[in-house]
Amino acid sequence: MNFCILPAGAWGTALAIHLAREGHTVTLVTHLIEEALEIATSRENRKFLPGYALEDSIQIGFELKPVLMEAEVVILASPAKFLRSICRRVVQNWEAARKLQIVLILTKGLEPESNEFPIHIVEEEIPDLARGILSGPTFASQVAGGVPSAIVLATRAEAQLARRVQQAISGPTVRVYTTDDLIGVELGGCLKNIYAIGAGVCDGLGLGDNARAALLTRSLAEMVRLGTALGGKVETFYGLSGVGDLVLTCNGKESRNRIFGEEFARGTSIQTLLDERQMTVEGYQTADSFHHLCRRKGLEVPILNEIHAMLFGGKKPLDAVQSLMMRELRQESE
Repeated sequence: MNFCILPAGAWGTALAIHLAREGHTVTLVTHLIEEALEIATSRENRKFLPGYALEDSIQIGFELKPVLMEAEVVILASPAKFLRSICRRVVQNWEAARKLQIVLILTKGLEPESNEFPIHIVEEEIPDLARGILSGPTFASQVAGGVPSAIVLATRAEAQLARRVQQAISGPTVRVYTTDDLIGVELGGCLKNIYAIGAGVCDGLGLGDNARAALLTRSLAEMVRLGTALGGKVETFYGLSGVGDLVLTCNGKESRNRIFGEEFARGTSIQTLLDERQMTVEGYQTADSFHHLCRRKGLEVPILNEIHAMLFGGKKPLDAVQSLMMRELRQESE
C-alpha cells in the first residue's frame, strides 16, 4: 500500500521504517522544509529518532499535495495539541487525495482546552473518510529496530479495508489485532500516561517493588472502572491498548511520562521538565482534563485525583501516597 505519514516525529519515523521494511511505498512528511532537507540528506531523523537509518525507498517530503495524490493511507502521528492543525493541512489539499481510503491516528492524549479525543477531532475535521486508531505497548525505537511488537487497530471501516490495512502493517516484527472499540482504545492510550506519571513518582521516591505492583494493579482497576463508565468495552482494557500499554509505559526505561514522574518526585520543577527540557508528556495535561471530567460525572478515581493534586495542586508526593494508603478500607472488587 501507499502510506503518507505526518509529521516526522519519533513514532511517525519508526512506522515509516517498519512499513518500508515490509515493502510498502512510504512518504514521511515534515513540518518544516529544513527538516525535510536534513532527513533526506542524512537518511536519519536525528532530532526525533537518532541512530535509525531510513531506507532509500522512504521518500521525504514537505509539500503535502503531491504526496496525497498517490496515498491510500494517511497516518497522523502528531501530539494532541497539533492534531487539528494537521487535519486541516490534509483538508486543504483534499482535491489531490483521489486514492485515499483511510486515516489512522497515532496520537495519545486529549486536545488542550477542548479536551476532545483524537478520534473526535478527526471526525470533525475529516468527516468523509474512514478512520482508525493504532495503539498498543510499543516504543518507537523498538519498532524501528525490528523488535517483536503487537498493536491494535481500532476501526469501524468496511471489513475488507480494515483487513487490508491490518495485513499491510503486520509482518515478522509487528503483529496487528483489530477491534471496533475506538473509544476504549483511545481511553487506554490516554489514561495509561497518567498512571505512568504515578509509577515514575514511585521510582523517584524509591518506594520499591511492592508499591509499584500495588500501583499498577489498582491503576488497572481504576482504568477499567473509568473507561467502561465513559463508553469503552471492558475487554479492551485487558488487551494491548489497556493493560499492555499500561505495563509498558509504567515500567519502560524510555517512557517519557514515567521519567517525568520520577524527575518530578526527585524535586525537578514541572516548568523545567516541560519548558527547559522540552519533554513531550501527554499525561500531564491529560491528568487535568480527566480530573475535571470525572468530577463533572461524579466518577471515583482516587489514584488519578492524587496524581492531579501533585501536578496541579502543589501536594507533596509522599503526602499523596499517604492519602491513598489511608483511604477507607474496602473489598478488592470495589
